[in-house]
Amino acid sequence: MDILILAVVIAVVVIGAISGLVVSGRKKKQLPPSAPSSTPTITEPPAEPHVGEEAEEPHEEPRRTIEEVDLPAAQAPAPEAPVEEAEPEPLEAAPEIEVPEPTAGRLVRLRARLARSQNTLGKGLLTLLSRERLDDDTWEEIEDTLLTADVGVAPTQELVERLRERVKVLGTRTPDELRALLREELLTLVGTDFDRSVKTETGHVAGGVPGVVMVVGVNGTGKTTTTGKLARVLVADGRTVVLGAADTFRAAAADQLQTWGERVGAYTVRGPEGGDPASVAFDAVKEGKEMGVDVVLVDTAGRLHTKTGLMDELGKVKRVVEKHGPVDEVLLVLDATTGQNGLVQARVFAEVVDITGIALTKLDGTAKGGIVVAVQRELGVPVKLVGLGEGADDLAPFEPEAFVDALIGD
Repeated sequence: MDILILAVVIAVVVIGAISGLVVSGRKKKQLPPSAPSSTPTITEPPAEPHVGEEAEEPHEEPRRTIEEVDLPAAQAPAPEAPVEEAEPEPLEAAPEIEVPEPTAGRLVRLRARLARSQNTLGKGLLTLLSRERLDDDTWEEIEDTLLTADVGVAPTQELVERLRERVKVLGTRTPDELRALLREELLTLVGTDFDRSVKTETGHVAGGVPGVVMVVGVNGTGKTTTTGKLARVLVADGRTVVLGAADTFRAAAADQLQTWGERVGAYTVRGPEGGDPASVAFDAVKEGKEMGVDVVLVDTAGRLHTKTGLMDELGKVKRVVEKHGPVDEVLLVLDATTGQNGLVQARVFAEVVDITGIALTKLDGTAKGGIVVAVQRELGVPVKLVGLGEGADDLAPFEPEAFVDALIGD
């Protein structure tokens, strides 16, 4: 009996346990999923490394390739086109060194060009002198012709006086006799006893100090171009040259001068725009000394003769350069077309620096060749160079005979 009761009790307990498990399982199925916690999870930043320690790199999941992601072909990005490497720009070739035309007899070779522009003076005088009767009116016309050619008042009066005397003595005047007479008198007027060589001899007599040539003149006379052409003249005569771009007030002047120098292999010393011209001139002579060249050409600023301060600066350039050694030559560049105005410029420059020679530019574009006579009288120094065109080799050493022959023609 007791055993039966015990069996019943056990059966009841087992059935109750099974029922509880079933009910518990059903309740779990009906409960909604638990909501995420509203409190965000705060991730602390990595601690800053101490001195001497390396910072830890943040862990990143490795990126998967297109094949690993297994995107559809339509969504897969197109492969990047290969980047073409830019071809390096070719280096600029060094400018080809030119061989300038020899200077010996250059004015003779350019004589035809000079004659075309100067025939008004020569042919006009010959026509007047060929008249059967040379009265006072004719001599006045001869004077006017000479004055129009910018010969100057005093030289004109001297020439007319001598011509009147010689024509009177000569009597019969054939064309050849008149031409010979006029040639002789014009040569006397131009002067054949001047030393017209550009002085660059210091380098040969002063123990390695190069000859120094300063080029001065107002803006617009062709000063920088004349300096570059003079470099070609010197190189053609076998000299080595350094150029000093002391015209620091015009940026284009230094570029222009350097271009001229590169064409004949001459080194150019230049300074900052607006810098001290005297400093550039000093450095140019110093560089020429170290390089052992024959000549240093210093291109100065185109000073306006009405600005006293700038003219004083020009005197300073000369004094600073002379700390290295003497300045052999101070060339004044004048525009032949300016006539008497050029004489005013020459006079003012001569008061600031000792002008030793004159370079006349644009002589081929005017019939005012008499400026050669006038400026020599004004300064007491010779015309040494004449510019007869825009070509690189159109600067010629002045030769009185070739010049006069071009004036009167054949």
